[in-house]
Amino acid sequence: MVFPAPARSVAGDDLLDAYPWPEEARWVRAMMVTTLDGAAAGRDGLSGSISSAVDGEVFDAVRRLADAVLVGAGTLRAEEYGPMRASAADAERRAAAGQAPAPRLAVVSGSLDLPWALPVWADSTLTPLVLTGPSPDPAALTTAREHAEVVFLADLEPASLLAALTDRGLRRVVCEGGPSLLEAVVAADLLDEADITLSPVFAGTSTTPRTGGPDEVARLDLVHLITAEGYVMARYVRPGHR
Repeated sequence: MVFPAPARSVAGDDLLDAYPWPEEARWVRAMMVTTLDGAAAGRDGLSGSISSAVDGEVFDAVRRLADAVLVGAGTLRAEEYGPMRASAADAERRAAAGQAPAPRLAVVSGSLDLPWALPVWADSTLTPLVLTGPSPDPAALTTAREHAEVVFLADLEPASLLAALTDRGLRRVVCEGGPSLLEAVVAADLLDEADITLSPVFAGTSTTPRTGGPDEVARLDLVHLITAEGYVMARYVRPGHR
């Protein structure tokens, strides 16, 4: 951690404490990773290919004491989410704070066309929520109810989504995207915190993808990091060219 000064190492519960939640009221936190060329995923369409173990530690810390993880259907499908659980230590800490024993997954889907074979539905500590519109397809609804608690909303605007979570006591919300969902939350002025990892790679999967070169992402090394007036300026160079 290079800001605020002095620099210090953070790990474990120290890292968890670096991402505190407010005692009361709703708090919406965005968690995303982006590359130097603005991509949210690598060539395989997954965020894991532009992420790292270090980023994973921050990702876990951001999530650990959340009430809900809000995600769009496309991101759930692409990333193949695993079960939502909590460690025994976190379950105790959550209980002391009056929280459920683990975060609850909340998936936004108007069509209810979801990857029902994923273990996230049956193996999560809490039954996931699916937030959908007022008149979903009857057959799709029958299937959805076999795997999740379905919540009907008049619309799928961010205010409606977050109100539905708050009504269920889920006030600590991590919004993990995808980009369209996050953009909508930002546009509605409902985002309280952004935890964005800048990955030191060019993925070639943004609006102007590469037309040639290797399929792997092109990684660069961080040389220095400067911050002033809220701006973060990073110098990245090709490995071996410092």
